[in-house]
Amino acid sequence: MAKYTREDIIRIVKEEDVKFIRLQFTDIFGILKNLAIPASQLEKALDNKIMFDGCSIEGFVRIEESDMYLRPDLDTFVIFPWRPQVGKVARMICDVYNPDETPFEGDPRYVLKRILAKAKSMGYDTVNVGPECEFFLFLTDSDGNPTLNTHDKAGYFDLGPVDLGENARRDMVIALEEMGFEVEASHHEGAPGQHEIDFKYADALTTADAILTFKLVVKTIAHKHGLHASFMPKPIYGINGSGMHINISMHKSGKNAFYDENDKIGLSQEAYWFIGGLVTHAREIAALTNPIVNSYKRLVPGYEAPVYIAWSAGNRSPLIRIPVARGENTRIELRCPDPSCNPYLALAGILAAGLDGIEKKINPSNPTNVNVFNMTDEQMKKEGIITLPQSLREAIDEMKSSSFVRNVLGDHIFEKYIEAKNKEWEDYRKQITPWELKQYLTKY
Repeated sequence: MAKYTREDIIRIVKEEDVKFIRLQFTDIFGILKNLAIPASQLEKALDNKIMFDGCSIEGFVRIEESDMYLRPDLDTFVIFPWRPQVGKVARMICDVYNPDETPFEGDPRYVLKRILAKAKSMGYDTVNVGPECEFFLFLTDSDGNPTLNTHDKAGYFDLGPVDLGENARRDMVIALEEMGFEVEASHHEGAPGQHEIDFKYADALTTADAILTFKLVVKTIAHKHGLHASFMPKPIYGINGSGMHINISMHKSGKNAFYDENDKIGLSQEAYWFIGGLVTHAREIAALTNPIVNSYKRLVPGYEAPVYIAWSAGNRSPLIRIPVARGENTRIELRCPDPSCNPYLALAGILAAGLDGIEKKINPSNPTNVNVFNMTDEQMKKEGIITLPQSLREAIDEMKSSSFVRNVLGDHIFEKYIEAKNKEWEDYRKQITPWELKQYLTKY
């Protein structure tokens, strides 16, 4: 059931003295964009008549075909709590449409909607997703630019005064709750200056929208505290990086489709097939779940991030974990995604992989209930355990040869994404890094 009608939004904007509405959308990399309109143009926006230049957005269209339209999703309307209380600012997340009133195939939100429509056609009423978003808080210099000096030296679950991020985290939670989030917990993470705020799961599209909103809130409130919040996967060598574990459950006829009380570990056959699909396609979708050069600095042994494609209901070292909760709380956790991903494309790839497993009845290998990081190469070979891609180059090559991912994304985004990521890799490959200078400048 919809949260808001057109009339609701017009009334709220008037009653709350909202002066500006930001119409938000993302490019293919999940970078949030917006077009701000004054409240006087609200009805035009609600009539889907706000146009913008698509050729200026990464991965959209050429200059010859640049006119695009924004269609606000009314249920995403929210007033920013940190803006002035006189002349408030609100936002709505939008779908991108062509002039002929068809959905733009290069809109990442549309890609996820297509996968969710497929899930519904397979009988799944709801696909729920719960993310675990980690981030760092860094000090800024006298000009307000971010440094690599973490805000504190605290560790996992530490508290003040060791955890200097408590006040910023508190204000982030307050802002999120004012915007309709149900925040379940917030705490200091394992690395110095690293934090996590967990909010309640929701349907996949709502969650993808929420991830983008969450990152905006965290960065905005951090800035108000004189800090810089970063969702970069691995900003500092030698300590843990930031992940965004994804928890998934699906419901059919109102019941959790992943639960079977008669199974020895409480999983349904559909759950096993979904795991099988994730295992099968993990390397192909890695460029979506872990999309930047830096993502692969996190995916190395020794820092709690998953490296090996395996699953378990007993430990946290494999790629896929089954948390202990059962019944209606049965879920599958994928541990490789990081918060630099475009949530629409990452979730589309993850869900499509699982659904493909169900369609093709792909059974996973046996669970790996020992610490994968302690296994020898021979043991892993015997168990058929392989690794995720070890670089963006490897991930791009996996994706490029995947007809499965092309199907998920559609030709437009698939080709634009590959092209852009190839450029990103080539630019990185040509750089001279501080490590190289330290190792080689005086040696040779």
